[in-house]
Amino acid sequence: MSTSGAGREQGAPGARARALAVLRVRSRALAVALLPAAAAVILLAGGSTGHMTGPGWDVARRIVTPLAVLVLLLAAGVALVVARARPAVTPTVPIAEESAPDLYRMVRDLADRLGVPAPSAIALTPDCDSWLEDRTHPAHAPPPPEEHDDVAHAGRPSRRAPAAPVLVIGSPFLWWMRVAELRALLAPVVAGTGPAAHPDIAAARRFVRGLDAAVAVTSAPDRGPVTRVVLAGAGRVARLLLHGSRVHAAEMERGVAAAAAERAKAVDYGLRIVAQEQVGLAYAGWDRLLTRVALPAWRMGRWPARLNAGVVAALTELSRRDRLAEGFASRLGERPACDLLEEPGAVDEATSLLAARLFHGGPAETGPDWSPVHWGDYPEEVVDRKWRTDAARLHRILDALRVPPADEETRAPDGPTLARVLTHLSTTPDLPPAPAPAVVPDEDDLGGGTARSAALAARLTAELAREEAAAAAAPQAAAASDPDPLRDDRALPLFPLQPPRTGRELLADHITAMVCCAAMDTVGAVPGLDWLDGPTLLVGGARATDLPPQVLTLIEDGDPAGLRTWLARQGIRPEKPVRLA
Repeated sequence: MSTSGAGREQGAPGARARALAVLRVRSRALAVALLPAAAAVILLAGGSTGHMTGPGWDVARRIVTPLAVLVLLLAAGVALVVARARPAVTPTVPIAEESAPDLYRMVRDLADRLGVPAPSAIALTPDCDSWLEDRTHPAHAPPPPEEHDDVAHAGRPSRRAPAAPVLVIGSPFLWWMRVAELRALLAPVVAGTGPAAHPDIAAARRFVRGLDAAVAVTSAPDRGPVTRVVLAGAGRVARLLLHGSRVHAAEMERGVAAAAAERAKAVDYGLRIVAQEQVGLAYAGWDRLLTRVALPAWRMGRWPARLNAGVVAALTELSRRDRLAEGFASRLGERPACDLLEEPGAVDEATSLLAARLFHGGPAETGPDWSPVHWGDYPEEVVDRKWRTDAARLHRILDALRVPPADEETRAPDGPTLARVLTHLSTTPDLPPAPAPAVVPDEDDLGGGTARSAALAARLTAELAREEAAAAAAPQAAAASDPDPLRDDRALPLFPLQPPRTGRELLADHITAMVCCAAMDTVGAVPGLDWLDGPTLLVGGARATDLPPQVLTLIEDGDPAGLRTWLARQGIRPEKPVRLA
């Protein structure tokens, strides 16, 4: 055997040995459940044949036989819970073969070069990762053979054989990577179908997934008291078995990964090293796009419909700003991997909606309060609306605090003004009594600012908490009326992007929004979109990058001089009324 052939299977024997160790845990549990029954059978058989007679044996039979029946019933109950529990499945966008024949052909050819079974299907996930996912549980049963898109058996009659895992690909990879880079990156993932086809490894994985699903079922809070008591015992047994097999299962997966990596070295190994650099860059751009660009839109009830195209724009912008990223944009002349899709726009829209659902908890379908927005409309429909909504909220709170107009306003203004905010935050505190906020912010959130800024931040925190609670009530009511809700994504968002904003951050956002509204209404500034920083103000066609430090100085020190100087330099008149949402 060649050195490469020996290295290719280096982790496979260890993975199989660990799989057998996991199955031995299952066998021991079965033996423990059958032991009382075996003892009862021996006692009953001995009594019927006249070998075990006498008062002592009769007492033993009366004790062991009911105990054996009880243990068998309990074991059957645990087995039923494990068998019926539905393993969690990652929400993905399925890709049918007719919608991506070139992608399926590439994956099938890659599997042939690796000498492993091809994945049974392909799906996309809005994340920078790729993996194989087993969906052979009856609850995840595939469609009928004539309708099932199978990479491994495309064009051939379907046979009743165990389905190969589904290949899940991160959607940003398809848009940012080139075809050759994607093929090199997927080689170790596709190579994992080889070990997954081994009967012992497949059985061990099914056993561990069943235990994990059973633990989740028995831990669900939405159960009646009787059901919780009944499932408590099954949950304890499942946790005990899971604890006993956890180490072996982890080592088995490491062995599978090692075997797949060794096998994949024979395919595009040099190009894979280059592709790994693109993975880190794509992750950075995707994270920045979600947190800086998509999240503000999601909070406004709009979801960007072309997130994957946006990550290309974000990474291209990064390559222009960051010297470390120089040269990456030159790859854009090569064929992108999204060309392997027949309709990349429709797939991009589907994955963008799924991203909003996973990372923000938005509805699964569009509606009056949840509609798509295209990048060309983003500044007007998201940025402008966000700033005017935040400014309106800020002035509602100032009205509740009975804050008077600024001294520089010679007469009562026709609408809200920025001068009112500046005067309020820069004068000595003399606040009238007001009700305490419904949500008390953390003291650390408000530390380092003036008393007026702390009071305003507390009010903003409470107001936003009430608005978010009211917005969350409607989706929950709709989910309760849904007869067949999605089981695997009830607790949305599954992956929150950011921790809750502090009171100081909220106050800074609202004051910035008020400044931007004043700039748009007095000097003709326009809202803009920066692919790396999100909403931005364009004054005279240039980004206003020096505004945030002036706002923070006002909040922390109560000193408006820096901000007033900035406003004067831009020609913005704070005493002029602004238009709010």
